[in-house]
This record gives sequence, structure tokens and C-alpha cells, in this order.
Amino acid sequence: MTSEQVQILLILAATIGLFLWGRWRHDIVALGCLLAAVFTGIVPSNQAFSGFGHPAVITVGCVLILSWGLQSTGAVDLLARRLLPASSGPTMTIAAITGLGAVLSAFMNNVGALALLMPLALQLSNRLELPPGKVLMPLSFGTILGGMTTLIGTPPNLIVSGFRAKNGLDSFGMFDFTPVGLAVAVVGVLFAALAGWRIVPAREQKGADSFDTGAYLVEARIMDKAKAAGKTIKEVEAVLEKSDAQVTGMIRNEFRVSAPNPRRILRPGDILIIEADPESLSGALSSLGLVLEDHASLEAEEEPDSGEEPKERESGASETVLQELVVMPNSRLIGRSVNDVHMRTRYGLNLLAISRTGKRTVKRLRSTVIKAGDLLLLQGNPGALAGFATSFACVPLAKRDISLPDTRKTLMALTVMAFAIGGAAFGLLPAAISFATGVLALMVLKIVPLRKLYDAVDWPVIVLLGALIPVAVAMETTGAADLLARSLLETIARGSPVIALTLILVVTMTLSDLMNNAATAAVMAPISISTAAQLNSSPDTFLMAVAIGASCAFLTPIGHQNNTLILGPGGFRFGDYWRLGLPMEILVVAISVPMLLIVWPL
Repeated sequence: MTSEQVQILLILAATIGLFLWGRWRHDIVALGCLLAAVFTGIVPSNQAFSGFGHPAVITVGCVLILSWGLQSTGAVDLLARRLLPASSGPTMTIAAITGLGAVLSAFMNNVGALALLMPLALQLSNRLELPPGKVLMPLSFGTILGGMTTLIGTPPNLIVSGFRAKNGLDSFGMFDFTPVGLAVAVVGVLFAALAGWRIVPAREQKGADSFDTGAYLVEARIMDKAKAAGKTIKEVEAVLEKSDAQVTGMIRNEFRVSAPNPRRILRPGDILIIEADPESLSGALSSLGLVLEDHASLEAEEEPDSGEEPKERESGASETVLQELVVMPNSRLIGRSVNDVHMRTRYGLNLLAISRTGKRTVKRLRSTVIKAGDLLLLQGNPGALAGFATSFACVPLAKRDISLPDTRKTLMALTVMAFAIGGAAFGLLPAAISFATGVLALMVLKIVPLRKLYDAVDWPVIVLLGALIPVAVAMETTGAADLLARSLLETIARGSPVIALTLILVVTMTLSDLMNNAATAAVMAPISISTAAQLNSSPDTFLMAVAIGASCAFLTPIGHQNNTLILGPGGFRFGDYWRLGLPMEILVVAISVPMLLIVWPL
């Protein structure tokens, strides 16, 4: 064993130990690993940051941005409402939402897919009268499984594809992962839906009411071609009930009705006053083609003009955002309406909804007298919102993912994503170039606010990948990967390719349960290539095993971000995951090893 091999193995062992310790964030550990390799001379200083230009890193960043575009425009929310069953038993409902999560995560970031479907999962758990964790854990596992089925589904797939290219072969194609990944995902989803949810521990949701701001009262106008036009109020309420919303009043020709007759037929131009939770707001509007009154027509029914130009609204119009503000007891808004303060003309802001716990009103929002403690949902330029909050002693709440349906932007986001995937899938462009083109289209077409574009990138993951790729290359150049592979073959595999393949899969899966999956893939990929070379086997088979093992982190809440996301909402403890996770990992090994041998022969 050479000194360089000893040094790189010691650095790698220390890095894995720090990952498992968890005291420092994974990007800090990865950067420290890279610098240690540079200071010892293992990685040349002029190549230290070459990993940040690696196609896998570029692709991961672009996919995160495109996924966020689908999320922010409501595209996935639209798909979810159309595909999820309105009324079914636990098995069918869990199968539907878990399957949808798997499909979405194949083409977008799986953390984003889970974040989009979590509010729906919580609603479904209430309808089914199940503890939220029994729906959330199958959904989390389904989104993890779905990511294995395509090149862009999860970072480990992109990483092993990059290592394949570095070893003189072409990168994996968009759907090269599909045969094995799809088989594992289908079996895993079926297991979770048929039996898995039953063995998930029944826990109470922690802090379920810690961020309950009550329901909003919103004004929604029925447009000419809206689905609600021509329906009775009773029919509309039946549809809104699916989104936990209800009609509390209506306005027709400025005539206000507090308890409209359920048989009254609605017409275009009518305004419904709807009570809805923040998370259900988008679904309640989109299900009937309704549009928030002020959101639909910024110039209609203008407040008395104060003589000031709405400068904030004219500048940065493409950067319109939603913000919740709480009216403090010392606010100058108390006792006044938005008409009185000329909110639209003076500040360029629109009041979309008011939440006032325990009380309802059918007054027009712009003439409603504001009280201390009211929660206002405002739309406008971020700078104008911040200035208004300061001037009127309002406190912004923590960021909430409240989206309003926008059919045009939804279709544009779906089209851009489809072309980006198609360009990579059919080999028209390299994956990094295809998805970078998609990101450029999002910016040029102004589908998403430009100032928020880079917030969609998970920068710690980008730093981790960029830092570890040169270290992984050093493992190959120093011969350390060959040394580890030879040790595994001699002590356990005994020269058997099948045993070696299974061992690589299990070791990768175990590491992924304890450390970041991207880091696991970067560490195990060079070892798998060396193992294949020493056995005179196809490296593709072993790289695919690494991709599968790195993605399947089901035993702990720290192995994958999705498992961490459901920890609080599901009320889980650290030791709850293995009950469903262990059978799931055994199932993954049992399905993937035979499939790998069939699809990617040794």
C-alpha cells in the first residue's frame, strides 16, 4: 500500500465518520475532504474545483430549478387533483398518492415531489381518519423509489452516469435506469399500499396546531368560461368540500347575500365568498375555474385615487409574490380598510384574503375594517410588501408555499420540462445542455420570478458534489479504489461476481441510510468500477447497483431528505422508520439483483 493510498483512505474514512457524526453539514465536510486531499498533494490544486463544472453538477442544479418551476406554477398541484381519487378506502388512496409521488419524482426533484404532495397527504389522512404518518411514510418511500427510474430522478443516477463517462464510456441515457428501477418502484409502491402502511407506527402529529392561522375568507369571481358558471351553489359546495373549503356568501351586482339559497344558479360575474385553509386555497379555486377578484383584474373597481402613481406595481411586475402579514395591536391599519389607506394605488398591493379566527363577514374585502390579529394575504412586489409591513406595523409570517393557479404559466412550465426531458431522452442534446436550455426558457419566458430562481437550488448538495468528485477521481488514480475492491473480493465475494454485486448493493444501501445519498454514490462508484474490472465483468451492472443502493435509504430519518421532511408532521421517532424500511430494503435487494443480472448481464 503506497503512502498516497493510505492518505486518501484515511481522508475518506474521516469524511465518512464526520458524515455519520452529523455535527457539521455535509457540504462543509465535503469541502474539508477536498481541501485535505489538496493539502496532501493527492488532488492537484489546479484541479481542486473541477468538479463544479462536471455535467452531473450542472444537471442537478438545472433539474432543481425546473422542478421548482413546476411547483411554483401549480402544475403538479393540477395533476394531483385530477389523478387522486376523491373517495376511496385507505389502500386505494395510499396506492394512488404513493404512485403519483413515484411518477412525479421520476421527472422532478423527489424532495419537491414530496413537498407538493404532503398537504394533500395530510388532508387524505384526515378524511381516512388515519394517523398522518401512515400516509406520509409510504408517500416518502414512493418518491424515493420513483427517483431511481430515470437519469434525472435523483442525484446518484447522475453521479454514476458521470463516472461511467469518465471511464471511457458514454453517459447513461435518460431511461437506461428504467427497467430495473421501474420494477423495484412498482413492487415497492404496491407493498407500501397493500401492507406497508399497516405496519407504520401510529403516532400523533407533533405541533399540528403550531402554525394554524385559521381559514381565509376570499373573494373569487366566476369568469365567463369557469366550470362554476351554470352550477347551483349546492353543486359548487360539493366540489369545494373536496378541498376543505365552503361558500359563506356571494355578491351579485354589488348585492351581498350572507346565506345564499343552495339552489341559486351562478352566473359569470358573480363573486363567491369562500372560506378555505391556506394550503387548500389553490385547489379550491382551480377545481371550479375561479379567480381571486383582485388577482383577476388589477384595474377593476379601483379604490379612490390618492393622486399617487403605483410605482411599486409598475416596477418589477414580473416579481410579484404572495405574503401573509399579521396586523399588530399598534398597527395604523386597525379601524381602517384597504380603501382608506389606498393600498393598491399608493403601495401597488392587492388584498387577496383575510383570515379572522372565529368570525366571518360577507363585506367586500376592500371595505372590511381591519382589526388587530387579522391575517392578510397580500400580493405585490417584495419591496413594496416589506415597506408596507414596516409602515403599518405588520409582521410577515414564516414563508408559506401558497400558490395561485395560473393556467398559462402551468402549461408553459410543463412544455418547457417536456422539451428538456425529450432533448436528453432522445439524445438530441447532452443532459446538462438540454436542462440548462430549459432553465433559460423559464427565465426568458418569465414563467417564474427571476429573483427567486436561484433559491430553488439546493446549494449544499451542489457544493458536496463539486467537492467530492475530484476526491473520487483521486481514489481511482491512486489505486485506492482497486485496493478496496480487491479486499472485498478476497474476503467476502471469493471471486463470485453475483456475491460481489450483492455486496456492493448492500454496502451502498447501508451507507446511504447513514449519510447523504449523493456522497454515498460518489464514494462507491469508483469502488464498483474497480470491482467490475477485477472480475472481468461489466461495470454497468455494478454502477447500476450503486445507483439503486444510494437511492434506497429507508431505515433512518437522516438517510434521505424526504425521510427528514416527514419526521415532524408524522410525529415519528428515530426508530420508527425500520419497521417499514427494513422490509422495503430486503424487497429492493430481492428484486433488483435478479433484474440487474437480466437487464445488465455480467
